[in-house]
Amino acid sequence: MKKVITYGTFDLLHNGHINILRRAKELGDHLTVAISTDEFNAIKNKKAYHSYENRKMILEAIRYVDEVIPEEDWEQKIDDVQKHDIDIFVMGDDWEGKFDFLKDYCEVIYLPRTVGISTTKIKKDLFKVNNG
Repeated sequence: MKKVITYGTFDLLHNGHINILRRAKELGDHLTVAISTDEFNAIKNKKAYHSYENRKMILEAIRYVDEVIPEEDWEQKIDDVQKHDIDIFVMGDDWEGKFDFLKDYCEVIYLPRTVGISTTKIKKDLFKVNNG
């Protein structure tokens, strides 16, 4: 069985998220998604609209996702790959090269992002709507 992992906050779920999850799942038989905990987001100076628990529940309901685990720090990726017997690490291509250190442990693939959509864009658009 080929196992794939990806990471992210996965807040304000949109078609870009679904696209990357679908494409990641197509690369293997089992997809693990590590989502940033609220505490880790605070360290990164990010604030999710939904709590970790709600984001986890939403992701678990998506048919492409087989397992959801917490991302608690930047350094856990090697441990996750080894602990979960991961064959392929997948991230959006805006992270190109940033996770090449994992190539010693698994295949690393950067997938193209969905054009025209991001959580940041949604938040900015909502702000404009609500603040004229």
